[in-house]
Amino acid sequence: MTTSLPISADQIEDHNASRMEALQDEYDSLGRALGRRGVDIGALKRKVAGFSVALPTWGSGRGGTRFAKFPLAGEPTDIHEKLEDCAVVQQLSQVTPRVSPHFPWDKVSDYAALREEAASLGLGFDAVNSNTFQDQPGQTHSYRNGSLGAQDPAVRAQAVAHNVECIEIGRKLGSRALTVWVGDGSNFPGQQDLGRALDRYLESAAEIYATLPADWRMLLEHKLFEPAFYSTIISDWGSSILAAQTLGPQAQCLIDLGHHAPNVNIEQIVARLHRFGKLGGFHFNDSKYGDDDLDSGAINPHQLFLVFNELVEAELNPREGFTPAYMIDQSHNVTDPIESMLSSAESIAHAYAKAVLVDRKALHEAQGSDDVMMGFQALRQAYRTDLTPVLAMARIEAGGAADPISLYRRVRWREQKAQQRRAVGLGAGIV
Repeated sequence: MTTSLPISADQIEDHNASRMEALQDEYDSLGRALGRRGVDIGALKRKVAGFSVALPTWGSGRGGTRFAKFPLAGEPTDIHEKLEDCAVVQQLSQVTPRVSPHFPWDKVSDYAALREEAASLGLGFDAVNSNTFQDQPGQTHSYRNGSLGAQDPAVRAQAVAHNVECIEIGRKLGSRALTVWVGDGSNFPGQQDLGRALDRYLESAAEIYATLPADWRMLLEHKLFEPAFYSTIISDWGSSILAAQTLGPQAQCLIDLGHHAPNVNIEQIVARLHRFGKLGGFHFNDSKYGDDDLDSGAINPHQLFLVFNELVEAELNPREGFTPAYMIDQSHNVTDPIESMLSSAESIAHAYAKAVLVDRKALHEAQGSDDVMMGFQALRQAYRTDLTPVLAMARIEAGGAADPISLYRRVRWREQKAQQRRAVGLGAGIV
C-alpha cells in the first residue's frame, strides 16, 4: 500500500544530520558507562525499539477543564484529521504505531476505507472504546441515571447494543479489544441500591461479553469517582477484578493512572492483577489532585518508573494471555496536543527503558536476603540513569526525529492546518 506520511523524509534526515555528531558522542559515552555495569547498550536499544504505546484519537484535540475549553487553531475536527495528527506523532516518535478510536465520536460510513486510510499513514488500530457516559444527538434513552447498570431495562439494552456495535466496528478495523468504562453510580446516599446496581452492570456486561470474538478481550476500566461522586459501580481494582472473574477469561482489567484514591500504590495493583492473570492494559497520564489527565511524567515520573518496573517483571514472568494494551490517555487545554503526546510518548518510553535497565539479579538477590537498602539501590541506580541518547538513537534508526518537538515546530504543522481546517467552536467544559 502506498504511504502518505505527513512529514517529508528529507526534513527528518536534515534535522537528524545536524544533531548526529553530538548524539553519537553522548551515545558512545553512555555505552562505555553502561558497559562498566555489564550492560550492552546495543541490546538495550533494541529492546527499547520494540516498545510501543497507542494514541487515543480524542487526544489529538484539546480537551479542557471542568470550566472551559479553549480551542486551538488547526486542531482536528473529525477522525480523518485526527489520524493525520496521530501520524505526525508516530512519524516523529516511532513508538506510537496504533490509535484507539472512540465511538460514536469516530463513526464513519466505510470502516474498510478508514482502515486503509490509517495504514497509508503508517497506523493501525488498537482497542475500540464505547461511550455510554454521554447522551448523543437523536439518542432514544438518556444515560443520565446510568447505562449498563441503569434501573431502566431499555437504557441497559441500548448501552449493550452500542457496545456490541463497537465490537463489530472494531472487527472491521482490525482491533481485538473493547474497552468499557461507565460513569454509572450515584451522587446521593439512597439514590440506588448499591448491590443491585452491580448486579445489573454484570448482567449487561455478560451480554456484551457473549458477543466477543474468540481472539478478543474485554477491558474493564475502573474509576474512583466522577461523574458519580457518592458511589461508582466499578470504582477500584477490586470491583474490576471481581467483575472480570465473573465474566470469564476474555475479560481483563485496565488501569488508568488517575483513577485511584490519593496515594494508592498503583504499582502494587499492577502486580496483583498480573498475579491473577487479569492485567489487561494501562492508560498513561499523570495527576496532582484527582483524575487530572496531565501529560505522562509531568508530576510524578518516579511513580511511572515504579509502575514500569512491575510491568517489566510481568513481561519477564508472563502468565497466559499477558499482552497488555498500553495507551496514552490525557487531556490538553493549554498545550498543543501533538507536542503533549510527543512529550508523553518519550516519558513513557524512557520509564520503560529505565525499568529494563534494572539489574534484576541484584534486585532479586537483595529481596531474597531481606537487604532493604540494596533492593532500593538496584531500582535507584536504574532510575538515575539518563537514557535519552538510547531513545534518540532508536528513534533515528526507525526513521524518527532526534528531537521530535523541535522538528515539529520547525515544520509548522499546526500553522499549516490552521489554514486548511475549519475552526473548532468554544466549549463550556464539563461543569
